[in-house]
Amino acid sequence: MSSSVPVLGSTHDPALRSGIAKATKHLMPMLVILYFVAFLDRTNVGFAEEALRVDRGISDAAFALGAGIFFIGYAIFEIPSNLLLKRFGARFWLARIAITWGTVAGLFAFTTNDTMFIILRFILGVTEAGLFPGVIMYLSEWFPNKVRVRMFAIFYLAQPFSQMIGAPLSGALISVGDKVTPFHGWQVMFGGEGVLAVLAGVAAFFFLTNSPQQAKWLDDGEKSSLTAAMAREDTARSADGPTGILKALASGRVWYFTVIYFCLQVAVYGTTFYLPQQVSSILGQDVGWQVGLVSAIPWLVGLVACYLIGARADSVGRRRRWGTLFYITTGLSILGSAWAGANGQPVLGIVFITLAVASFLAVGPITWAYPTAFLTGAAAAAGIGLINSLGNLGGFVAPIMRTAINAAVPTDSGAFGIVSLGVLAFLAAVMIFCTKFFRGSKADDLLDTSHVATKETTR
Repeated sequence: MSSSVPVLGSTHDPALRSGIAKATKHLMPMLVILYFVAFLDRTNVGFAEEALRVDRGISDAAFALGAGIFFIGYAIFEIPSNLLLKRFGARFWLARIAITWGTVAGLFAFTTNDTMFIILRFILGVTEAGLFPGVIMYLSEWFPNKVRVRMFAIFYLAQPFSQMIGAPLSGALISVGDKVTPFHGWQVMFGGEGVLAVLAGVAAFFFLTNSPQQAKWLDDGEKSSLTAAMAREDTARSADGPTGILKALASGRVWYFTVIYFCLQVAVYGTTFYLPQQVSSILGQDVGWQVGLVSAIPWLVGLVACYLIGARADSVGRRRRWGTLFYITTGLSILGSAWAGANGQPVLGIVFITLAVASFLAVGPITWAYPTAFLTGAAAAAGIGLINSLGNLGGFVAPIMRTAINAAVPTDSGAFGIVSLGVLAFLAAVMIFCTKFFRGSKADDLLDTSHVATKETTR
């Protein structure tokens, strides 16, 4: 006589499946809102570039340095912030991050010169440090490997949402601020979006829960099943990955994925920072609500690609194949946008930019699936913090590299500077593909067998 017994950790376990659904409902909206506002506050500077130049005399060199220096402060405080999150809990620490960065973001309304602009950008990076890797670590403690890329993809949706909604919002605040307030439009934009971050931080304190055991909205069976599944994965990760902070920081695999993430961020921020100005040039209009609406098109397509690919990337093979494909597509699309700009093809330029945005949004959640499969505990706090902090230096390098290359090889379209941003995506494609030669991990074994719903036992 046989009976079906749920396999521990299987997403077909009814209690586990119910627990995951409730956790998704209760946690993901707040996390998406936090990242939405964070991405908005770190990239809205692109909408104020021309106005800052005219109203405050901010030079091109200062703008490029300020756009990038955000990531220096971000990198320096990333690992300490992640370790403090482990100590104080995600609920308090993520709320603290949002409130302090929102305050600094609002202070940009009072920018008067190059020095103040650069200092505020640095401090913004310091105060926001730890948000993204903190959420990545938080999700890896709440959701099993089988569904983790899907959760990362939902979290990543904040990026396209921030550009679809945030780009028109930033443009509208500038337009309305110029017309109906005694302030410059860019001041209204910075002040209003800074307040949004503070409000999001206050809300996070009340909506987030540190662990399944503390979740009042889970019943006892759901708590037990979810806790057991995560404990099983923690055991596998502990056996397979580095243990402790120092070993995580010295891990070759951690540094391997740091390089991959750096390549990704060069493409992301090299495209994002200059998107409003590129669209403005194509349309022949000043930055405002129309430019904002057109700038939202690539992010709308990216939103769909990010979610659909993330929802299907539930095996090691798929993650590797799709990761390689979308890194290649990112590089080719950036090169295509450079070609279109140099040859006076504005429609093709928008098409290529849209493909680039869709590709790097789709590949981001897949990239994070790898380190979270072998890092846990303090090693996860340090390793994820290292990958994100040094990887995000790509955001510092991208605008400076693009500006320097354009200065060295000047063209009307700035094609050579754009090309430089796409080349590193091909390196990332090769590195993701080469993970097939890694020694098989216990965490990967869990992922590839977690589709088994039941096992048959015979009495």
